[in-house]
Amino acid sequence: MAKKTITIERNQFGIRYKQCCASCGLKKYKYDGTRLCSLNNKEVKALKVCKKWQLCEGLKNAGRKSGVVRDIVTKEVVF
Repeated sequence: MAKKTITIERNQFGIRYKQCCASCGLKKYKYDGTRLCSLNNKEVKALKVCKKWQLCEGLKNAGRKSGVVRDIVTKEVVF
């Protein structure tokens, strides 16, 4: 069962995130942009979390230096 508790955690790079259904790697997106839980096909709520919660890939990598910013015209690396 999902419970209405939300905790603030930190990833391996020290970036804070809310541990809830919205930050779970098991969520999936419908064509209209709404999020669904892939376990039970219900709409994802930002205040719930279950025992099968997993950190999503984007939050795992948040704070890691990867990629570059390029100028849109010259394609030179800006940062």
